Amino acid sequence: MPSFPARQPFKSPFNLAREAAIRPVERFEVGERVTHDRHGLGRVTACDGDAAVYVDFGHGARRVTLPTTKLHHL
Repeated sequence: MPSFPARQPFKSPFNLAREAAIRPVERFEVGERVTHDRHGLGRVTACDGDAAVYVDFGHGARRVTLPTTKLHHL
C-alpha cells in the first residue's frame, strides 16, 4: 500500500508558508491588458490593493481575487 504524506489542517500555518513560497504576489496596474483562463482578454480597470483587481472583459466586468493562477499579464 502506498504511503501518502499526512494532510495538514486547512488553517494550518504550514500551508500558508507553502502557498506563499509557491505563488509570488503579482502586481497589476490600471490599464494593463490581461488574459483570464475562463473569461478571455480584458483590461484592468481598478485595483483593490493586493486583494483583488477589477477587469473589464468586454462582455462584462469582473472582480478577480488575488493571488490567482488564472489571470496572466500580456
